[in-house]
Amino acid sequence: MRKIFWILFFTGFVWAFLGLKNSINQDKLNKELKTQNTIDSLQHHIDSLQCVNDSLVEQYQLFDGIVEPINNMIDIINAIIEVESSNNDSAYNAYEDAVGCLQIRQTMVNDVNRILKRQKSNLRFTYDSRWSRDSSIQMFEIYCKHYNLTTYEQIARCWNGGPRGINNTATVGYWKKVKDKIDS
Repeated sequence: MRKIFWILFFTGFVWAFLGLKNSINQDKLNKELKTQNTIDSLQHHIDSLQCVNDSLVEQYQLFDGIVEPINNMIDIINAIIEVESSNNDSAYNAYEDAVGCLQIRQTMVNDVNRILKRQKSNLRFTYDSRWSRDSSIQMFEIYCKHYNLTTYEQIARCWNGGPRGINNTATVGYWKKVKDKIDS
């Protein structure tokens, strides 16, 4: 009976020891897996930032020579994006149904499509196009060019208040916000 007790005791001890060893190995594996997940997550963020950088470079090239008197269109577009959405492509204002980085409303899409139709262009935008940074910037470019907006102030105030926004005193505060972003 004593031998059986010692055999059971020894077997239980070995089993507990192996279980503890496996638990330690599992903890090590979990830590390594967590570290690898962190590395993968950081790599994803780096890749995402590279895409944003590539997009900004591409956008800058879109604006070469668009509005003659303004040499650096990227400053005004970045300032307006910062004021409108804090640089958030997924921004949504339900009250105004304003969407995307430039907070474009349906009336703007309709106006841009009307401009394109008048220019006999086949290009058209949908309301969903507002969620795309590239499409939003294209609409911005078409709008500015069509209304012959040639200064930062004209661009900002008309973006905020429509084609006659430069004449609307309600857009002065908006212009100040955009100008502060440009100057910072």
